[in-house]
Amino acid sequence: MDFRGFFESDVPREDLPRYVAPLPEPIENLALNLVWPIVAVNLLGTAFGFYYYGFQLARTPPGMWPFVPDSPIATLFIALALASWKLGRPQGWLTALAFFGNIVLGGWTVWVHLAFYEQFGYLGEPMRQFLIWSHAAMVLQAFVLHRIGGFDPRAVGVATLWYAIDTTVDYFVPIRGELHHTFLPTPRDQPMFLGADALGVAAAGAVLLLVLALYLALSTRIEIERARRR
Repeated sequence: MDFRGFFESDVPREDLPRYVAPLPEPIENLALNLVWPIVAVNLLGTAFGFYYYGFQLARTPPGMWPFVPDSPIATLFIALALASWKLGRPQGWLTALAFFGNIVLGGWTVWVHLAFYEQFGYLGEPMRQFLIWSHAAMVLQAFVLHRIGGFDPRAVGVATLWYAIDTTVDYFVPIRGELHHTFLPTPRDQPMFLGADALGVAAAGAVLLLVLALYLALSTRIEIERARRR
């Protein structure tokens, strides 16, 4: 059986710099050819994520539930974005939400598990490695999305607004109840490093990744427009 066709695609690809399109073109093509399996994997991840967050949802006022299971919602966004595109109804705002969510939450989980590596030991090494590598994969899959959406400024605005609100209620202003960030394996005021406490370390990762996602989305838009003018 010839598998070479899986690494080819008739989906247009702009010649973008590596910093906004780090995946090799054959890998992007493979992902686009395997959209439905990728959608299924992300939906399974979403289901597992909601199960994982069950104890935290039980302690959170129902009105704030959308701000608790952050990673499962990010995988749901990318599943819906890819499915909508495959069905011929691409949604720019959904693609932008998926891009932001997978960069921010995928990267944040890796960051927190490394920063709190010793404290997360109670999970057991297999689960800890699964969480680290599965969330790293979320970041990588985000870099396929430039093939299905142009990151229109309005779409980027929607994603920026949602994740700015999400970050605010997670770490700074909870609105109802306590702060809604993902459970940390140590008290929030536990001293960590560089003079920061545990909450500060987690919040810094979230804010920096949100800025990074915004920068990459807007840079991708600029580079796409630049490539089309060549």
